[in-house]
Amino acid sequence: MKKLIYILSILVLASCSEDYLERGSLTQLSENNFWQNEKDALLGINGIYDALQDRVLYGGNLNNIAGIPQHDGFADNAFNNYKFEGPGNFVEGRADPAFSYFSSFWNSLYRGIARANIAIENINNIPEANITPQSKAALIGQAKFLRALFYFNLAVHYEDAPLITEFQTLEEAYVGKNSYEELRAFIISELKSAAEALPASYPADQFGYATKGAALSLLARFELYNKNYGEVIRLTSEIMGLGYQLHPDYAQLFTEAGEQSKEVVFSVRFFQDQSANGETFSSTFLGIPRVNMQPMPNLIDSYLCIDGLPITQSPLYKPAARKENRDPRLGASVYFQGDIFLIHLNRAFQGNTATRFGQKKYIRNNVSASGIGPDQPGGQDFYVIRYADVLLMRAEALAESGQLTEVYTLLDQLRTRAKMPTVTKVNGTALTKEKLIELVRLERRVELAFEGLRFFDVKRWGEVQKAYDRVKADKIGPYNPVYRGRQSEVFAIPQSEIDANSKLEQNPVWN
Repeated sequence: MKKLIYILSILVLASCSEDYLERGSLTQLSENNFWQNEKDALLGINGIYDALQDRVLYGGNLNNIAGIPQHDGFADNAFNNYKFEGPGNFVEGRADPAFSYFSSFWNSLYRGIARANIAIENINNIPEANITPQSKAALIGQAKFLRALFYFNLAVHYEDAPLITEFQTLEEAYVGKNSYEELRAFIISELKSAAEALPASYPADQFGYATKGAALSLLARFELYNKNYGEVIRLTSEIMGLGYQLHPDYAQLFTEAGEQSKEVVFSVRFFQDQSANGETFSSTFLGIPRVNMQPMPNLIDSYLCIDGLPITQSPLYKPAARKENRDPRLGASVYFQGDIFLIHLNRAFQGNTATRFGQKKYIRNNVSASGIGPDQPGGQDFYVIRYADVLLMRAEALAESGQLTEVYTLLDQLRTRAKMPTVTKVNGTALTKEKLIELVRLERRVELAFEGLRFFDVKRWGEVQKAYDRVKADKIGPYNPVYRGRQSEVFAIPQSEIDANSKLEQNPVWN
């Protein structure tokens, strides 16, 4: 189901001996009347999925704290025009441990972890008469996958953080942080356990629940981050046998029409209405394309021409018409001056943003069938993992390992889908390891632009400073990136958490 049902209160957090406090609540679910059967367990699992919809996580935002769909703004793909949302102030060096973005992101991740911990503990205790062993294992597998996804985001962004795996009472809540290596071991263990328990697919009406492929793919992404290339190769080989396919139309994929494509490995699902189940990462203004995240000129320049050559080499490149003769993924991802960005109003983009470009990928361009406008909460699913990324993870791991032959085939699949000439045709099959890695990284950038992965990529490649230099070279008037070493690569543990918990110590990067 697209609209996830969730529970606002599922446990009584404290108890007293007075009779009037021991009376059952008439309005809330409690330990005594919930977690009794498989239906309760599914409701509890849906509550964890609901946490993914937070604006600071995958729901995205406009005019408020940025979500993961806007994480390209932490690097060189996008200019965060509304700097207070988080990425802009971070890149310009105005973040400190009291920075509100750090606490919003941290709190949302731990909210999801807490729900997962509660679900795992209580589903384990449901009597066998009320749930089949297979259903119990699969539901716990989903909770473990989701818990690992929350911890993945903590590990990548904060590195050191408390590892909490059980429901905590107030007295147990004051804990110290764990090291990145401890988080790493836990995430890997969780995802392996989840992959063993989860099915390869679900009936159509249950599309969106975590699958075996989702667990394996997130594990491959994390192992790539940790440069465990042999494991990435092994995992992606298994994923490639699960039936995923590239969607034939790149532009359509990032609309509601593409949401159930065989390319989608795991998505956060949204329902277009006025409730909390709608997202705002696809919303736009009526007078101008969404301006809080604007494509950077250096990103535009990275797309090849239709002859497969960079703009510095291709005779087809026209500086005065930068969209012409370019990789079709550029036109599917970016609005250029003169492009119609609202079909129902026949409204053209005037190029009146700081970068002169507008984001098109994932952004709505019309009213919905129910009459909800493009400036209201929408129903576009966000793809956390798709098959194109799996192919690119495999290509990178193979190239980094010096196993070059298959890399051409993997890149050629993506180029062919994009209606671009293949690497084999343009560059031949005798490239050096370094050149092939360069092409893999370029393909990741243009294929995955505006999907929240650019910071993840440049950080693990050790290229955050280079990304800042590219932004500086773009000379966007109101933007002044300040590279501060590791403070530009690691989020601070929120000062509010340090103040509230004497056992919690700040990451040394921020001391």
